[in-house]
Amino acid sequence: MKKLESTITNMVVVLVGVALITGSILAYVNHVTEEPIRQQAEKTLADGIKAVMGGVELTVAKDDTVRQTVSGKEIIFVIHEAVGTDKQPLGAAVESTTGGFGGDFKILVGFDNDGKILGYTILQHSETPGLGAKADKWFQKDGKGCVIGKNPATDNLTVKKDGGDVDAITASTITSRAFLLAVNQAYQAYKSLPVDAHTGATDKH
Repeated sequence: MKKLESTITNMVVVLVGVALITGSILAYVNHVTEEPIRQQAEKTLADGIKAVMGGVELTVAKDDTVRQTVSGKEIIFVIHEAVGTDKQPLGAAVESTTGGFGGDFKILVGFDNDGKILGYTILQHSETPGLGAKADKWFQKDGKGCVIGKNPATDNLTVKKDGGDVDAITASTITSRAFLLAVNQAYQAYKSLPVDAHTGATDKH
């Protein structure tokens, strides 16, 4: 058999063939894994909503998207309105994103019908290693900067350095500010919801 000459044309043909085969394999893998990834993401969010709403049995009755302009930048909030087993409104879990020390800082925070904070979890952060993990504990019920049970409408949820009531994470005022800003903005988005005929939730805040 005559040896295939090493020409530019042959090299291009081989590279294109390899690219097509690789692309087909990647597309197949993506197709196979897409649904499990989506299901896992939905489960993670559902578990997060239940956790930040106090761990009670609930159903998400409605998802709202609220757009607000903050400091000239449009921010999108996703609000998951929750009802209990008796179909009565429990409040809502709000996805809120703000800028942290290293990039976006995204949280999920639960509010009851009056705006009191029931719980929160960190969904995404780009903070210095260790600081994001600290934020996940620092502001919880047993943390030094506890915000659970507080209401942004009546409590000054800013760091003490800025005249607020909350202890900042040690050596991490910027991360603390980002977290508290995300909480306050989440509350404002939740407060902006109109009366909802489906869940019976009203703007009581």
